[in-house]
Amino acid sequence: MTPFHDLDEYLALPRVSGLAVSPDGSRVVTTVSTLNDKRTEFVTAIWELDPAGQQPARRLTRGVKGESSPVFAADGDLLFLAVRPTPDSERAANRPAALWRLPAAGGEAYEMLALPGGVAGAVSARAADVTVVSAPLLADTVDDDKNLREQRRDNKVSAILHTGYPVRHWDHDLGPEQPHLLDADGPRNLTPGPRAALQETTFDVSADGSFVVSSWHEPAPGAAIRSTLVRIDRATGARTTIADEPGADLDHPVLAPDGSAVAFTRETHSTPTTPPRITLCYLRFGAEPVQLTADWDRWPSSVTWSADSSTLIVTADDGGRGPVFAVDPVTGEVTRRTDDDYTYTDVRSAPGGVIYALRSSYAAPPHPVRIDPDGTVTELPCVDAPQLPGTLTEVTATAADGVQVRSWLTLPTGEENVPLVLWVHGGPLGSWNSWHWRWNPWLLTAQGYGVLMPDPGLSTGYGQDFIARGWGAWGAEPYTDLMAATDAACAHPRIDASRTAAMGGSFGGYMANWIAGHTDRFDAIVTHASLWALDQFGPTTDGAYWWAREMTAEMAQRNSPHLSVGQIRTPMLVIHGDKDYRVPIGEALRLWYELLTDSALPADQNGESPHRFLYYPTENHWVLAPQHAKIWYQVVLAFLGEHLRGEPVQLPELLG
Repeated sequence: MTPFHDLDEYLALPRVSGLAVSPDGSRVVTTVSTLNDKRTEFVTAIWELDPAGQQPARRLTRGVKGESSPVFAADGDLLFLAVRPTPDSERAANRPAALWRLPAAGGEAYEMLALPGGVAGAVSARAADVTVVSAPLLADTVDDDKNLREQRRDNKVSAILHTGYPVRHWDHDLGPEQPHLLDADGPRNLTPGPRAALQETTFDVSADGSFVVSSWHEPAPGAAIRSTLVRIDRATGARTTIADEPGADLDHPVLAPDGSAVAFTRETHSTPTTPPRITLCYLRFGAEPVQLTADWDRWPSSVTWSADSSTLIVTADDGGRGPVFAVDPVTGEVTRRTDDDYTYTDVRSAPGGVIYALRSSYAAPPHPVRIDPDGTVTELPCVDAPQLPGTLTEVTATAADGVQVRSWLTLPTGEENVPLVLWVHGGPLGSWNSWHWRWNPWLLTAQGYGVLMPDPGLSTGYGQDFIARGWGAWGAEPYTDLMAATDAACAHPRIDASRTAAMGGSFGGYMANWIAGHTDRFDAIVTHASLWALDQFGPTTDGAYWWAREMTAEMAQRNSPHLSVGQIRTPMLVIHGDKDYRVPIGEALRLWYELLTDSALPADQNGESPHRFLYYPTENHWVLAPQHAKIWYQVVLAFLGEHLRGEPVQLPELLG
């Protein structure tokens, strides 16, 4: 038996995320999340790793509420965010996250900066005792912010008056507080003003601490925003726009360690017929920006600099993997640095050409590694990988237009024939190429299912033309690619093609809904956080302007699943969280009502139907609380067991 055979054991597995490396490369830390004693939330602690890959990891922090977002200061001290009580503070439960400092020389951590609304993130200079934090403020000064918060709290005011867009993001309301950048020494606000220019942006601090470069949101016509780059002088707060392209969003700036240049990503604005394109750009201060990877048919997903400022280190989706690449900032030449079946994230450079990163695949959860200049990859001891309940293989299908469509397929241990579950990824611009704790195929595989995870049209990692195949035509090539991938998987000798199900979340849920109305080949369909009526979804999602570039009225009419509700003859399990602002709950409410009234399997005179609706009043797009994730899998497995195996339905007792 493996941990995947028992949901409680699975949820108790430690989870590694994040990585920080000291400027001299001598220290590496990560964070490890585990369940609390009540099993109701994950608590994260910081662990130190052996850069040589010889000694076991060592736990550094043990706060009751956990610690996150570690960064190193220039002197090697470790900074992190935590909710902890202090002698002069209220109990920790009532406090937002503060910035703490753990001295490299030893001793106890101490609170470095506490703000009324908390600290959201921190970046330290590599060669100076300077730290800049992002933090939400209601006013331009910390004192005024504190006073306004107290007034709103004492008068029980939660109202927000908006003057622009957006107003929500993923699972939280935006405003009235707005993010600002503050010099932690003071603290001093570097970005005064009420505008929401720093919502969901990133920033970097020069090695000497003299300036900051940040992405900066500007309003655009049609209730839209666009992203530019600004340089902020830390001493004066003077702000200068250094890169601005009206037809593209410029994001994720990272400064060269020598302070001479900044690298960033450029995402072109899409049109109804043309998908976006993401490329890597480079700006040497005093010169014009240069697009480095215009001829590279991949999208950079992260970027950092080598420690000597000579090379850019990027990651990109590539054929169901996510390798590390090096890019020459002079010529734009791209060289692949890793050649394995993993996806790399949290890439951090160190002196001597060494790179540290996390890597994962569907055969292994995220784990830290060191990449040497010669390409050798060494695992750094951290937490043990769990035993898998089966095998992972690749399946390649040929679509109707001759394009190759690849998938991952998990199969349970043994030789018996098994039912197949088609699991469609979200995005839609994404790929099944890395481990996911929330959407994990091994939990289904452990119960005797083969799980197919295809990358259909619109998926990243196969070039711009592959994305364009499905752009504005969600119900065309993405759908036919999925059916071709399913056909290829059903040809596997261990797959029982007579017992199949389809499921997906977000865009994958959209595809599940589309599949339900366009084929009867599946015995059950699970649709999570799904798009149902595109004309309704488009204007109500949290970033409507982005979707409107593709989702014209004509596109919505051609591709909306709700128009085929009368053709749905397959039992459906609908799942949605009320705090989902990316795909608002109205999609599920309308889908549920129309399944019961207009599908080919409507509710009978007693109000009964084979469809089910699992609703989470307090959850968001993903359903993150461990107790709710457990119920999610219990209900999904019961639904699949009923319709693919004829098993009696056994639902969690906690559902009542």
